Amino acid sequence: MSMLTVQNLPRSGFPPVFALACFFLIGFLAPLHAQTPPAPSSPQPPPSSPPATTPSVSTPVPQSSSPAPAQDAKPSAEMTQDSAPYESTATFKVPVNLVLVHVVVRDAAGHVVSNLKKDDFQLFDNRKIQLVTHFSVETPPAPKHFTPEAKAANELEGTVKPEAAVALPSRFVALLFDDVHLSIEDLTRARLAAMRFLSSVVQPSDRVALFTVSGLDQVDFTDDHDQLKQKLGVLIPRDVTAADATGNTSCPTMNAYEADQIANHTDPVALSIATADALACAFSNDPKMNMAAQNLATTSAYSMVTANYVLTDYSFRRLQEIVRRMSVLPGQRSIVLVSPGFLFPGHELDLSDIIDKATRANVMINGLDARGLYTTDDGQDISQPFSGSLAAAGPKSTYYMQAQLMQDDILAELADATGAFFFHNSNDLDAGFRLAAAAPEVSYLLGFSPVSLKYDGKFHELKVTLAGKQKYSIQARRGYYAPKRSNDPAEAAKEQIEEAVFSQEEIHDLPAELHTQYYRTSSSDAQISVLTRLNVSRLQFRKADGRNNNNLTIVAALFDRNGNFIKGDEKTITLHLREATLERLTHTGMTIKSDFDVKPGAYLVRMVVRDSESAMLAAENGMVDIPY
Repeated sequence: MSMLTVQNLPRSGFPPVFALACFFLIGFLAPLHAQTPPAPSSPQPPPSSPPATTPSVSTPVPQSSSPAPAQDAKPSAEMTQDSAPYESTATFKVPVNLVLVHVVVRDAAGHVVSNLKKDDFQLFDNRKIQLVTHFSVETPPAPKHFTPEAKAANELEGTVKPEAAVALPSRFVALLFDDVHLSIEDLTRARLAAMRFLSSVVQPSDRVALFTVSGLDQVDFTDDHDQLKQKLGVLIPRDVTAADATGNTSCPTMNAYEADQIANHTDPVALSIATADALACAFSNDPKMNMAAQNLATTSAYSMVTANYVLTDYSFRRLQEIVRRMSVLPGQRSIVLVSPGFLFPGHELDLSDIIDKATRANVMINGLDARGLYTTDDGQDISQPFSGSLAAAGPKSTYYMQAQLMQDDILAELADATGAFFFHNSNDLDAGFRLAAAAPEVSYLLGFSPVSLKYDGKFHELKVTLAGKQKYSIQARRGYYAPKRSNDPAEAAKEQIEEAVFSQEEIHDLPAELHTQYYRTSSSDAQISVLTRLNVSRLQFRKADGRNNNNLTIVAALFDRNGNFIKGDEKTITLHLREATLERLTHTGMTIKSDFDVKPGAYLVRMVVRDSESAMLAAENGMVDIPY
């Protein structure tokens, strides 16, 4: 997953802020105690021996052959631990050491090109060629399962059970149906294609959501495809404005483009056409009423512009809300906007803001033109009697044709700016969903370290080209934002941890391992224990006053099976170790434990560790499935 996850707004359902837990002192435990977490509180008696941790590492933890020296039992002098609920500001910054760019290359037929090498690519940052230091070829991974061994299960008398295999969510796809602009015919074809997509293409590790511009008939991210199909089956076009925005029933008839030309661009040709239509439909072509017809045409244009503005506002607000919603999901994120397209005069800054937020949050916005293969027409509805001016019909048709050509520009712009896919001019909507919503068979990950990067928060334009002369299309994000230097080291560390918690990338720069356990505390309750195992011998320490100093920040975060953040625990471990203590811990290691009270179900666990001395991270994923 790209490390370019960036700014977001608060997620729904985020836990309330709790007071910091009081500082408490812990002694250095005997080696056997260091490897074994305490039994959880439970109405059941604790097991006679501790449960085995999940087999992230299957080898047993080494034990010391002698008890801890008595002089080491001074916790305030050598180790303190501060624990509090994990709080997120959801303000992600771009890592400064490596910029990652996902690239999909397709031939003229739309097929993915899978045989390219590192030397085939050229990458430019603000028009300056960059040295590609990281290159990999990526294919959709098989669903990742965490199935711990049921070691010593016969000794635990059912208190601890082995975890069941659960697919780890790694991709989040939001299907956004533009039910305020789609016709009933286009919406019906698109929703049937979406149902077939759910039945045949979606992977177990995908989580799909159904959103609509109107806000009705929605389903949040889930792996329950039946629920998604049920809601898809009832989608219909919605009217969210009091005025008619189609221009098909008003007098005079006009579309949003013609109205915009009259109201915002004082186009004399457009006004004369609308005046002729108004004279014909409202005043029986009485030339004495020409001024009244012109006033009616102008009033109708402003009414149409207002109605179109409301529709566009609905569409853009929904996009902003979905980008915000997806910003904190732990995996790849993409939106598929299913729409006929629309004009957006007066919303240019809003469009720029959506692209800005999606770029910062690493959310791709794919466009799927649900009109399929179409030819422009004069906009006349043959099912309705013609009421306009015959003389103005020819010139008027050019405004309808121009509008139809321009209205999918919004889909193309969103897709291009966010490195996504734009599907149009084809009736094969099944292929459209496959190309826009499914993971490509092959993609390339390019990484580079920006040279002389300024910490000014400015946008950097990215461009990926091929060194050869192949006529391939390239799909890649168009840019990234440089970080702003923080004068507060604590704030910079918090941002680094934040980005890692809501990523799914596993990082092994620090010697930390994730283990999980769960206990049934009652028939309807359970407790998940997240254990962070640290290899102290590979940590860096700062020596001062005869002590080995370091601060560790450890975050354990819990998500539900669909990637929604539930709660987290943050611990700060302050180390001032004597040489003898450090020597002993290099053999025994350290285990830090966080407990979560939960209900039965499947949970994604994310562990992040940061070392203050090296400012490096470790991060791992786990899955716990507690049977009902």
